[in-house]
Amino acid sequence: MADFHQNGNIATIHNLRTRSVEELHYELETFAQTRKISLILPCLFSELEGPALSNILKELSEVPYLHRIIIGLDRATEEQYRYAREFFSILPQNHIVIWNDSPRMLELGDRLDTIGLAPQEPGKGKNVWSCLGYLIACSDSAIMALHDCDIVTYDKEMLARLVYPVANPNFSYQMAKGYYPRVGDGKLNGRVTRLLVSPLLVALKKVIGDREYISYLHSFRYPLSGEFAMRTAMLPDLRVPSDWGLEIGVLSEAWRNLAPRAVCQVEISDAYDHKHQDLSENDSNAGLSRMSTDICKAVFRKLAADGTVFTSHVFRTLKATYYRCALDMLEAYYNDAKANGLQIDRHKEEKTIELFSENLMRAGQSFLENPHEVPFIATWNRVQSADPNFLGDLKAAALADQSEFT
Repeated sequence: MADFHQNGNIATIHNLRTRSVEELHYELETFAQTRKISLILPCLFSELEGPALSNILKELSEVPYLHRIIIGLDRATEEQYRYAREFFSILPQNHIVIWNDSPRMLELGDRLDTIGLAPQEPGKGKNVWSCLGYLIACSDSAIMALHDCDIVTYDKEMLARLVYPVANPNFSYQMAKGYYPRVGDGKLNGRVTRLLVSPLLVALKKVIGDREYISYLHSFRYPLSGEFAMRTAMLPDLRVPSDWGLEIGVLSEAWRNLAPRAVCQVEISDAYDHKHQDLSENDSNAGLSRMSTDICKAVFRKLAADGTVFTSHVFRTLKATYYRCALDMLEAYYNDAKANGLQIDRHKEEKTIELFSENLMRAGQSFLENPHEVPFIATWNRVQSADPNFLGDLKAAALADQSEFT
């Protein structure tokens, strides 16, 4: 049974198991009559061949309140784009597959490059940013939701619970962040949240003192979840990170642009599992190793922007404090898992903590050497200011690809 705890920093919308998904759908259909709801699905072509996406589309085909679904397709050839068009055609809703690697889209990227506003690296951040641009260009949705395409435990109730807090006109929330337990195959998952983010925030509070931003991040039960919903008015000024700090970056943007009472977290699932990233101990530019470094840098940059002074001495102290906090929290996670009949490999978990502590120092050194690094893609407001026709041309290119490559 779910609890009803509120932390006092942001609101938590629980699933108290007192309401059916049919009731939620009925109410969301009512809201959607005057507040259209769109969904963004960023995906790689390889995910069309995975175990999750077919079920996601089956569940989405039964969602009655969605006005539009925007699929951002990365790493696809022309033949694969044609296949993707057919693959997603089972969706009854108005939908479009944006081929991010099409000649038209690449030409638009070159156009941005000439004015210094092109995204610096491919990836999920760029994919999401392009889909947001298309949605803004459509100018007909009040609510935007986003989730990944590798959720193997997906069901339509997850989406309903995610969008409800921002779709309800009687609520003041501008952004909702999904949360859930990370359990699958008899194991306790969510390594980066458990073994990096949570102990890092505790360590930061001990080393640099209490900060509102730290308390804000610490309020989220699963800050690295890839599921969130927003009211679209905030999208044109949203800075999307281009590195692997996307989820932390979006939370930081909500902190920058919104009052805490305009942000909530919502329980969307009892059982959530998706594709697991490799730890990549021997490659700092891949897997969870790269992710942990980018997350640390994202947190350090935000704290520095709020006035925190970092030095090499601070980072050395932070590493030692983090390491101790992470081991203490591992003990709690281990006991929690055992009490629930789940597995944790303590040796692998401690090796992961050692890797994350080294990456914390790597992130700190990178920050000190290049404190002005800004791995954010330009906001759509800035793009519009520099090239007023760009959004319209982006929408036209996506529609032209859809027409030509049917």
